[in-house]
Amino acid sequence: MTTISKIQLGNNGPLVSKLGLGCMRMSSVWGSKANDEAESIATINEALDKGINFLNTGDFYGAGHNELLVGKAVKGRRHDAFISVKFGAIFHNGQWLGLDLRPIAIKNFINYSLVRLGIDTIDLYQPCRMDNSVPVEDIMGTVADLIKEGKVRHLGVSEITADQLRKANSEYPVSALEIGYSLADRQIEADLLPTAKELGITVVAFANTAEGLLTGDMKAPLPADSYHNHFSRFQGDNLVKNLEKVEVFKQMAADKGFTPTQLAIAWVNAQGHHIMPLVSMSRRSRLPENIKAMEIEFTAAEMDLLNTEFAPGAILGGTYLQR
Repeated sequence: MTTISKIQLGNNGPLVSKLGLGCMRMSSVWGSKANDEAESIATINEALDKGINFLNTGDFYGAGHNELLVGKAVKGRRHDAFISVKFGAIFHNGQWLGLDLRPIAIKNFINYSLVRLGIDTIDLYQPCRMDNSVPVEDIMGTVADLIKEGKVRHLGVSEITADQLRKANSEYPVSALEIGYSLADRQIEADLLPTAKELGITVVAFANTAEGLLTGDMKAPLPADSYHNHFSRFQGDNLVKNLEKVEVFKQMAADKGFTPTQLAIAWVNAQGHHIMPLVSMSRRSRLPENIKAMEIEFTAAEMDLLNTEFAPGAILGGTYLQR
């Protein structure tokens, strides 16, 4: 049985699982139906049983549904879970309206989150991104105040630039940076990843399969109703050429006896002891394969091949991860 290794959150934070559980897809996203709630709760509990204690949610996932679900799952075993919550995004009828990062809004958001989760303190609290509408020092200062009040334990940030990360960390120690990162999305290697490492900030890396591109399951053209069609990466010749790159990845996975998804997670895991793959799961059946991915190792030749075929910029077009 695989034992999930631990990773320290920031310079002075607690030890958490090196593999994180993303709970977002347990709720309705992009117009999809919410997954079976009983199965989602069972998945969280089995993940906790297997040592995956980092649970990631957001107050805007499913308009609060996701926090309610996580709250049900951790009831009676709060100390087994480390709960990370994102805030700041404003939606109406499933449509993105923008961000509200005003201190008065943050102080309102957290009280609703605590009630929905059924807990007294959120372990990691972070703005989902920043748009310069509110000074960084005001956002960080507000979360710092919540830490002093005992409503939050650690401060995190998500989807920001290297300059914003330095500014945030200068206001209050940042424990974790949540950011999209995969073999196909490597733009953050130029400055954001080195900055996080320099500052001793743990990287929580989501979208390890690049929105499904690296799963090996995509075929061109995509179904007309696929949400992927909104992004240039999955359109026309871009998709055709990108899938040619993925064939190399699929072959390596087959040669090693794993799925492409497992290999995608393993590649992120291999990028450093300070990097946590954050993997979305809503079914218990996914747990064994994703846990097994954390054991995969690459030879120097395999890593060289991947770094050549998937050099920054090799994948054409962008997604919302593009910065």
